[in-house]
Amino acid sequence: MKRPGVLLLGALPVIAAGVYFAVPGDSADTAAPASPSSSATARSARDDAKDRAEEERTADDALIADLPPGLAAPAKKELAQQLVSSAENSTTRWRTAYGSIQDVGDGDGYTAGIVGFCTGTHDLLTLVERYTEAHPDNGLARYLPALRKVDGSDSHEGLDPGFTAAWKAEAEVPAFRAAQEEERDRVYFDPAVRLAKLDGLGTLGQFVYYDAMVFHGPDTDPGGFYGLREQAMAKAKTPGQGDSEKAYLDTFLDVREQAMRDKRPGIDTSRVDTAQRRFLAAGNLELATPLVWEMYGDTYRVP
Repeated sequence: MKRPGVLLLGALPVIAAGVYFAVPGDSADTAAPASPSSSATARSARDDAKDRAEEERTADDALIADLPPGLAAPAKKELAQQLVSSAENSTTRWRTAYGSIQDVGDGDGYTAGIVGFCTGTHDLLTLVERYTEAHPDNGLARYLPALRKVDGSDSHEGLDPGFTAAWKAEAEVPAFRAAQEEERDRVYFDPAVRLAKLDGLGTLGQFVYYDAMVFHGPDTDPGGFYGLREQAMAKAKTPGQGDSEKAYLDTFLDVREQAMRDKRPGIDTSRVDTAQRRFLAAGNLELATPLVWEMYGDTYRVP
């Protein structure tokens, strides 16, 4: 369900203010080789940028360490997976979805696994590459050349007819199940929760960021998560900047819902309208149970 585009992997530091540093580098259009002094200057600038980013990340880590666990608390994290799974796999029993795989016709190729990794949006490829590094003889490794070829498209070239069966078979392997969870946390859950905390958001706001990260992808373009956050921040201040949490989340959900419709006119926006907005309207900023929500016409309850 993610957008294709440039993925900001969860291992990279996130700047709370949404500032991205452009680091000088070599130019392919330069007529003459760079002088030793200019090369040294470029290296120094890169080193300085890395140092600044590391210092900011260290300061952010110290700030987060003093905050409540929020969505990262085990019970809340389990609840988050149930909510996402109700949208991605039409069940709150998210552990039944490791082997799910189908082309849902959204232009992203095959959608598979617990958070809808897609063959067309780079995250499924990255998952299989990282899994293969640790387990070279796995049943998906032979599809890596085809996965690299179709990345960024909805093509099944080189994947049919055997890839779906291979995915389902590999999903029975505990190591691959663990790999899916690790990739979910690395790319989606951990960065979303971290940034939400830095923005001053509580447990519900952390989930709002996480679900948006899963659906829209960790991209910086206007339809990606970071692009949506920038648009929301241009219209409303985050709680960390002094605005009310409800007002900011209302604005973020407005921006997100419009992006969903822009990408796919006529899309069912249940995951926003009859889930997250319902919790927000009730003032349930801590995502406290019991919860009742609707997804694509079905009603779900967590006692």
